[in-house]
Amino acid sequence: MKSFASKPWILPQPVLIIGTYDKNGKPNAMNAAWGGQWDMHEIVISLGSHATTDNLKENDDFTVAFATTETMVASDYVGIVSGRNTPDKMEKTGWNVEKAPNVNAPLFKVFPMTLECRVKQKIDESETGYYLVAEIVNILCDENYLAEDGNPDVEKMKIITYDPVHHTYIQLGKTVGKAFSDGKTLK
Repeated sequence: MKSFASKPWILPQPVLIIGTYDKNGKPNAMNAAWGGQWDMHEIVISLGSHATTDNLKENDDFTVAFATTETMVASDYVGIVSGRNTPDKMEKTGWNVEKAPNVNAPLFKVFPMTLECRVKQKIDESETGYYLVAEIVNILCDENYLAEDGNPDVEKMKIITYDPVHHTYIQLGKTVGKAFSDGKTLK
Protein backbone atom coordinates (compact mmCIF):
# COMPACT_ATOMS: atom_id res chain seq x y z
CA MET A 1 0.00 0.00 0.00
CA LYS A 2 1.20 3.50 -0.80
CA SER A 3 1.41 5.85 2.19
CA PHE A 4 0.27 9.50 2.11
CA ALA A 5 0.66 12.27 4.68
CA SER A 6 -2.43 13.45 6.52
CA LYS A 7 -4.85 15.03 4.04
CA PRO A 8 -8.55 16.03 4.05
CA TRP A 9 -9.57 12.92 2.12
CA ILE A 10 -12.69 11.65 3.87
CA LEU A 11 -14.80 10.32 0.99
CA PRO A 12 -17.32 11.15 -0.22
CA GLN A 13 -17.51 14.83 0.72
CA PRO A 14 -20.81 16.63 0.23
CA VAL A 15 -21.00 19.78 -1.87
CA LEU A 16 -23.01 21.99 0.47
CA ILE A 17 -24.45 25.32 -0.62
CA ILE A 18 -24.93 27.54 2.42
CA GLY A 19 -27.45 30.35 2.07
CA THR A 20 -27.46 33.41 4.32
CA TYR A 21 -28.76 36.98 4.33
CA ASP A 22 -26.43 39.90 4.94
CA LYS A 23 -27.34 42.68 7.38
CA ASN A 24 -29.37 44.38 4.61
CA GLY A 25 -31.32 41.23 3.72
CA LYS A 26 -29.36 40.52 0.54
CA PRO A 27 -28.98 36.77 -0.14
CA ASN A 28 -25.57 35.14 -0.37
CA ALA A 29 -24.42 31.58 -1.04
CA MET A 30 -21.14 29.76 -0.57
CA ASN A 31 -19.89 26.28 -1.40
CA ALA A 32 -18.56 24.23 1.52
CA ALA A 33 -17.34 20.64 1.42
CA TRP A 34 -16.23 19.95 4.98
CA GLY A 35 -19.52 19.17 6.67
CA GLY A 36 -21.72 16.35 7.80
CA GLN A 37 -24.28 15.03 10.22
CA TRP A 38 -23.46 15.86 13.87
CA ASP A 39 -26.31 13.85 15.40
CA MET A 40 -29.95 13.08 14.61
CA HIS A 41 -31.02 16.74 14.44
CA GLU A 42 -27.77 18.66 13.94
CA ILE A 43 -25.07 19.20 11.34
CA VAL A 44 -21.49 20.45 11.59
CA ILE A 45 -19.63 22.48 8.96
CA SER A 46 -16.03 23.72 9.02
CA LEU A 47 -16.06 27.34 7.89
CA GLY A 48 -13.21 29.68 7.10
CA SER A 49 -13.67 33.45 7.21
CA HIS A 50 -16.22 34.36 4.51
CA ALA A 51 -19.13 36.68 3.81
CA THR A 52 -21.20 33.77 5.15
CA THR A 53 -19.49 33.93 8.55
CA ASP A 54 -19.99 37.72 8.55
CA ASN A 55 -23.69 37.13 7.86
CA LEU A 56 -23.98 34.52 10.61
CA LYS A 57 -22.82 37.16 13.12
CA GLU A 58 -25.98 39.12 12.28
CA ASN A 59 -28.46 36.25 11.89
CA ASP A 60 -28.25 32.67 13.20
CA ASP A 61 -30.48 31.24 10.44
CA PHE A 62 -29.21 29.71 7.20
CA THR A 63 -30.02 27.06 4.60
CA VAL A 64 -27.96 24.16 3.31
CA ALA A 65 -28.67 22.72 -0.13
CA PHE A 66 -26.98 19.80 -1.86
CA ALA A 67 -25.33 20.57 -5.19
CA THR A 68 -26.35 18.49 -8.21
CA THR A 69 -25.07 17.90 -11.72
CA GLU A 70 -27.53 20.56 -12.93
CA THR A 71 -26.31 23.14 -10.39
CA MET A 72 -22.61 22.22 -10.52
CA VAL A 73 -21.26 25.20 -12.48
CA ALA A 74 -23.03 27.87 -10.41
CA SER A 75 -22.34 25.88 -7.22
CA ASP A 76 -18.62 25.90 -8.03
CA TYR A 77 -18.84 29.62 -8.84
CA VAL A 78 -20.24 30.53 -5.40
CA GLY A 79 -17.28 28.68 -3.91
CA ILE A 80 -14.60 30.54 -5.85
CA VAL A 81 -16.10 34.05 -5.76
CA SER A 82 -16.49 35.95 -2.50
CA GLY A 83 -19.64 37.84 -1.64
CA ARG A 84 -17.32 40.36 0.03
CA ASN A 85 -15.78 41.33 -3.32
CA THR A 86 -18.46 40.53 -5.91
CA PRO A 87 -21.72 42.42 -5.26
CA ASP A 88 -23.55 40.74 -8.18
CA LYS A 89 -22.44 37.23 -7.21
CA MET A 90 -25.96 35.85 -6.78
CA GLU A 91 -27.30 37.42 -9.98
CA LYS A 92 -24.63 35.59 -11.99
CA THR A 93 -25.85 32.20 -10.71
CA GLY A 94 -29.31 32.70 -12.22
CA TRP A 95 -30.86 31.09 -9.13
CA ASN A 96 -34.40 32.01 -8.13
CA VAL A 97 -34.38 33.02 -4.48
CA GLU A 98 -37.19 33.25 -1.96
CA LYS A 99 -37.30 33.37 1.83
CA ALA A 100 -37.26 29.94 3.45
CA PRO A 101 -40.55 29.19 5.21
CA ASN A 102 -39.17 28.29 8.67
CA VAL A 103 -35.92 30.26 9.04
CA ASN A 104 -34.78 33.75 8.11
CA ALA A 105 -32.55 32.62 5.25
CA PRO A 106 -32.69 32.35 1.46
CA LEU A 107 -34.10 29.30 -0.29
CA PHE A 108 -32.57 28.64 -3.71
CA LYS A 109 -35.37 26.98 -5.68
CA VAL A 110 -33.01 25.23 -8.14
CA PHE A 111 -31.89 22.66 -5.55
CA PRO A 112 -33.98 19.51 -5.00
CA MET A 113 -33.44 19.38 -1.24
CA THR A 114 -32.63 22.05 1.36
CA LEU A 115 -32.08 21.96 5.10
CA GLU A 116 -33.39 24.93 7.08
CA CYS A 117 -30.91 25.46 9.91
CA ARG A 118 -30.17 27.56 12.97
CA VAL A 119 -26.77 28.06 14.62
CA LYS A 120 -26.43 26.23 17.95
CA GLN A 121 -22.71 26.63 18.57
CA LYS A 122 -19.52 28.01 17.05
CA ILE A 123 -16.52 25.95 18.16
CA ASP A 124 -12.95 27.31 18.16
CA GLU A 125 -14.11 30.65 16.75
CA SER A 126 -11.25 32.86 15.58
CA GLU A 127 -10.55 35.40 12.85
CA THR A 128 -9.87 32.51 10.45
CA GLY A 129 -13.21 30.71 10.97
CA TYR A 130 -14.84 28.07 13.17
CA TYR A 131 -16.72 24.81 13.35
CA LEU A 132 -20.43 25.51 13.03
CA VAL A 133 -22.88 23.22 14.81
CA ALA A 134 -26.46 23.83 13.73
CA GLU A 135 -29.93 22.53 14.45
CA ILE A 136 -31.87 21.20 11.48
CA VAL A 137 -35.17 23.07 11.86
CA ASN A 138 -36.82 21.53 8.79
CA ILE A 139 -36.05 19.77 5.51
CA LEU A 140 -37.62 20.85 2.23
CA CYS A 141 -37.70 18.61 -0.83
CA ASP A 142 -39.09 19.39 -4.28
CA GLU A 143 -41.88 16.89 -4.91
CA ASN A 144 -40.31 16.00 -8.28
CA TYR A 145 -37.52 14.33 -6.31
CA LEU A 146 -39.59 12.07 -4.08
CA ALA A 147 -39.54 8.28 -4.30
CA GLU A 148 -42.68 6.14 -4.40
CA ASP A 149 -42.59 5.93 -0.58
CA GLY A 150 -42.89 9.75 -0.36
CA ASN A 151 -39.32 10.30 0.89
CA PRO A 152 -36.47 12.05 -0.98
CA ASP A 153 -34.93 9.98 -3.79
CA VAL A 154 -31.17 10.58 -3.81
CA GLU A 155 -30.72 8.94 -7.24
CA LYS A 156 -33.28 11.29 -8.84
CA MET A 157 -31.50 14.32 -7.38
CA LYS A 158 -28.17 13.57 -9.09
CA ILE A 159 -26.28 14.92 -6.08
CA ILE A 160 -22.56 15.49 -6.55
CA THR A 161 -19.68 14.95 -4.16
CA TYR A 162 -16.32 16.68 -4.03
CA ASP A 163 -13.23 14.59 -4.72
CA PRO A 164 -10.49 16.36 -2.68
CA VAL A 165 -7.80 14.09 -4.13
CA HIS A 166 -8.25 15.25 -7.75
CA HIS A 167 -10.33 18.42 -7.15
CA THR A 168 -13.27 17.16 -9.19
CA TYR A 169 -16.99 16.63 -8.72
CA ILE A 170 -18.52 13.17 -8.98
CA GLN A 171 -22.20 12.36 -9.35
CA LEU A 172 -23.52 9.82 -6.87
CA GLY A 173 -24.40 6.54 -8.55
CA LYS A 174 -27.01 3.86 -8.24
CA THR A 175 -28.25 1.98 -5.21
CA VAL A 176 -26.17 -1.18 -4.66
CA GLY A 177 -27.52 -2.51 -1.38
CA LYS A 178 -29.84 -2.13 1.59
CA ALA A 179 -28.37 -0.70 4.84
CA PHE A 180 -29.13 -2.51 8.10
CA SER A 181 -30.29 -5.48 6.05
CA ASP A 182 -27.73 -6.94 3.62
CA GLY A 183 -25.24 -7.69 6.41
CA LYS A 184 -27.76 -9.97 8.08
CA THR A 185 -26.83 -12.66 5.56
CA LEU A 186 -23.56 -13.15 7.52
CA LYS A 187 -25.31 -13.81 10.85
